[in-house]
Amino acid sequence: MKRQDFEDELRQLQVELVRLQNWVKATGARIIVIFEGRDTAGKGGVISRITQRVSPRVFRHVALPAPTEREKSQLYIQRYIAHFPAAGEIVLFDRSWYNRAGVERVMGFCTDDEYERFMRLVPSFEKEIVDNGIILLKYFLDVSQDEQRKRFADRIEDPIKHWKLSPMDTESVRRWWDYTLAYQDMMEATDTPANPWFIVPSDDKRRARLNLIAHLLNAIPYKKIKVDLPKVPKAEPKPKGVKDGLPASHIVQAPY
Repeated sequence: MKRQDFEDELRQLQVELVRLQNWVKATGARIIVIFEGRDTAGKGGVISRITQRVSPRVFRHVALPAPTEREKSQLYIQRYIAHFPAAGEIVLFDRSWYNRAGVERVMGFCTDDEYERFMRLVPSFEKEIVDNGIILLKYFLDVSQDEQRKRFADRIEDPIKHWKLSPMDTESVRRWWDYTLAYQDMMEATDTPANPWFIVPSDDKRRARLNLIAHLLNAIPYKKIKVDLPKVPKAEPKPKGVKDGLPASHIVQAPY
């Protein structure tokens, strides 16, 4: 897909995201969207397009770091619940409690008992979320093995993308099949009729972003809310004795 075609389609979807935002604010709806997937699959990219034209007070992007020692002593799910939406909020989890079924299992960061308990309890936990009136959507962005290797190579070559690299991420290349088995088990245990997983093929980043956003909009029963737009008032006349400009002595240089 050409960039201009992508930008044109994205613009229309972002208009609808603003309408979704207005509906959420007007109705007090609560929405959680989970973004899981393989490393380099494009979770951050699609989230940035979703949040690009909307209010951060409504759309909250949550990407939690590794747990602190204090958080490790809490209930596993506790630090995620702390970020759940109040009325009129949409929370976008860039990775979620499913870390336990993916990276924690593969890399040995949890015990077998902790993993099995999580897999046993998470469907009922998510059912409670939905029964409480929260809309829950779960997306898994999938990328092929060859494309993942290409994207990691691109990150290594591009200084702008170096912050995306870590030994933990690149280890996913070597352990591709370990992650495949982990994600297969995760899907089998947690893809329920009430809270299904939606797979997003992501080798084509632009199409993946558009497809996911379009699906998200179709999955939420929002309606267009009439917005009372303010009018731009006429400026008051300039008072006597007031000079134009500001008295600061340091002005940012303009090399551009």
